[in-house]
Amino acid sequence: MARLWVWLREDIWEIRFRRYVALTLAAALVGLGAWGGMTAARVDRSCAPGVVQPKDADECVGVSWTAYAFGRARFAETVRAINRENHRLKPGSYVTVALLEPFTATDADNLADVLHELQGAYLAQYQANHDTTGLKPKIRLVLANPGATGASWRHTVDQLDRMTKAPDRLRAVTGVGVSTDNNKKAVAELTGRGIPVIGSSITADSLANGQDGKDPFPGLARVSPTNTDEARALASFAKVSAANAFLVYDRTGDPYTRTLQASFEKMLKGARYEAQPFTPPADRSKEGSTANVFAQIATILCNTPKTTNTVLFAGRHTQLRQFINALGTRGCSDRRFTVLTGDEGSYLAGDKDLDPAALKDPLLTVRYTALAHPDAWVEDGARTGGSAADAKVLRRLLADAAREPVGPIGRVSLDDGQLIIAYDAMRLAVRGIRGASPTGRIPALADVGLQWPQVKGAQLRVNGASGWICLDAHGNPYDKAVPIVELTHDSRARFVRIAWPDGRPPAAQCLPPS
Repeated sequence: MARLWVWLREDIWEIRFRRYVALTLAAALVGLGAWGGMTAARVDRSCAPGVVQPKDADECVGVSWTAYAFGRARFAETVRAINRENHRLKPGSYVTVALLEPFTATDADNLADVLHELQGAYLAQYQANHDTTGLKPKIRLVLANPGATGASWRHTVDQLDRMTKAPDRLRAVTGVGVSTDNNKKAVAELTGRGIPVIGSSITADSLANGQDGKDPFPGLARVSPTNTDEARALASFAKVSAANAFLVYDRTGDPYTRTLQASFEKMLKGARYEAQPFTPPADRSKEGSTANVFAQIATILCNTPKTTNTVLFAGRHTQLRQFINALGTRGCSDRRFTVLTGDEGSYLAGDKDLDPAALKDPLLTVRYTALAHPDAWVEDGARTGGSAADAKVLRRLLADAAREPVGPIGRVSLDDGQLIIAYDAMRLAVRGIRGASPTGRIPALADVGLQWPQVKGAQLRVNGASGWICLDAHGNPYDKAVPIVELTHDSRARFVRIAWPDGRPPAAQCLPPS
């Protein structure tokens, strides 16, 4: 009997037990293998605190509050200066302002733009925090990247929305960059969520309030004139005649080119010839095949009467450069032409792909409306609408920025106007934040955007380095100074003079008419 029990235990029960253990161990090993495989497959997409690399993307997007420079060495010194300034602030003493720009841009011109806007915003932050009046709250600056083309705008907007609460207390977004469809969506979403936005270099009329009496972007303020106002200033300066002008425009368009085209068309009612379109690549920083089209348009221009001497160009800077190169080799080399365009012309200075022959052509003149220019306010004269004294405040700050405690902030250039306009945009943001809380306490988010209609008059306007900033009821600058700039034969930006949308500078009170 004992032998039978031993046999049963060893040959039946223990066999089953061993099988059970083996199966359990096998299942555990399979589970561990699957978990290990999932762990190995999970990619760490974090780039820095607040910044991630989206799936199927090769860039890092989001909001950075550290010394992270989005992999762009040229931004590093300014970003370190911002980080140093942010760390000086005591917890609870500040609100946050985000600079929204394409920090991962790959185009050299766009990268230069972003650097200059970064420098300008920082200088205004430093000035606000170290003002001898001791005004509060202090300003913390963070960097918001929606991607090179703005494709990740929703991710970044969602993050900014979360930052409106403590401890960040985001109270405004400035910058925005160029007038693109993605940036328009971002501004619409930000303002739709009650976050005030201060556009620095956006000029498209479709990215402005007050068109047809409507305000699609509640809480949006702008420092730059609209394309319509730039065109009005250009017309008052150049005395454009519809009978002698010719329009070349981007057929597919973006918010900037479409509204510039519309503004030029208003100037050319009754024009003798139909406008000539061109179709650029979807990414307008690329060359594409438009150079061939411009060579043909140059030939068409040569077939017009000699009285046709002005070309209005509604396009981005890459296509503008191609067009100028084509005019430089036009068949009618004895014909005089003046090309007039918007602020995209500011990218031309120093463009290595500009044909030297076109630059040196004595019968070819290129002029454009700039957002700002360092020579615009060298001396006051009898003008109003700005002053040399206001411009000198920024110049003194720039001199201090070569070293600590302000700088260093890297190589500085004012010629394209981007640093100046970003500095003024940040100052407007500070005005709105502090105006919403005269006691220096942290203002309510909803109260900041309500300040824009009161930024006017001799006492409440912003005395910007680019000129006076007096906002109308819709947050648009009233009769803002528009520098007219000419591209020189040695590829530099020469200031010509200031023009005004209303044909003359505003009165000292700077009050928009009804």
